[in-house]
Amino acid sequence: MEIPFDLPALRLVLAVGEAGSLSGAAERLHTVQSNVTTRLRRLEDALGCRLFERHARGVVPTEAGRRLAAYAERILALAEEAGAALRAEAAAPPPLRLGAMETTAAVRLPPLLAALTQAMPDLTVTVETGPTDALVEQVLAGRLDCAFVGGPVDHAALVARPAFVETLVLVTPRRPAAGAAATLVAFRAGCSYRARAERLLRETGRLPYRVLELGTLDGILGCVAAGIGMAVVPAATAARADAAAVRVEALPDPLARTETLLLTRRDAAPHAGVAALAGHIPPST
Repeated sequence: MEIPFDLPALRLVLAVGEAGSLSGAAERLHTVQSNVTTRLRRLEDALGCRLFERHARGVVPTEAGRRLAAYAERILALAEEAGAALRAEAAAPPPLRLGAMETTAAVRLPPLLAALTQAMPDLTVTVETGPTDALVEQVLAGRLDCAFVGGPVDHAALVARPAFVETLVLVTPRRPAAGAAATLVAFRAGCSYRARAERLLRETGRLPYRVLELGTLDGILGCVAAGIGMAVVPAATAARADAAAVRVEALPDPLARTETLLLTRRDAAPHAGVAALAGHIPPST
């Protein structure tokens, strides 16, 4: 059923009741009395009842008028609440969809997110972890606003900003199981660190080799500690391994140094969260 009144009509009813006269309501609504009279008559006709009784000194609400005024106050208050909520939502920054390699998320990301939360407490952040290739793909597809990936990355549609410089190390078990020397424990294909580890195995003649894929850094380090195989990880994350169960060895210079990049789409609209995140990356890293 069609509702015979809107928000201006409800404001009219409240103005007439509060003023006690049509002329007083006209002043409150910044209009002329004839307009108030016409609008009120149309509303009463649509509702099929009188809302106000006219007398020489003004008007008084009928029982129907008092009931409608009570509803009007509630409805207008809800309308104002809805408007305030939507205005607040529009003023809040859009969510930041952030991607990161598992190793970056474990060590580098927590202090950055703490600083970002302090600077932008209303910002909602979601973090997706994965290998570099998958993260690059998600940034290109617009499913992530930015991502920390292993460099180098050269793509015309992407902007790559230097973020961190990592020193990669080889982590091996102190008590290796059979076949550990030819087993690489790593993230799935597409991980830049895994690519360097496989290059190391080829260059040192450890062929053939097999790969045990895991999805978490703790899982990789745990398997190395258990004697299953070796892993290549940043030195900062190797410190999380059990020193009594693993050895940490330096890698040759060409393989040891790697750069982590903050990746965004070149055509993406400016995002306050991305700018703030980039601004909190320590310059010395």
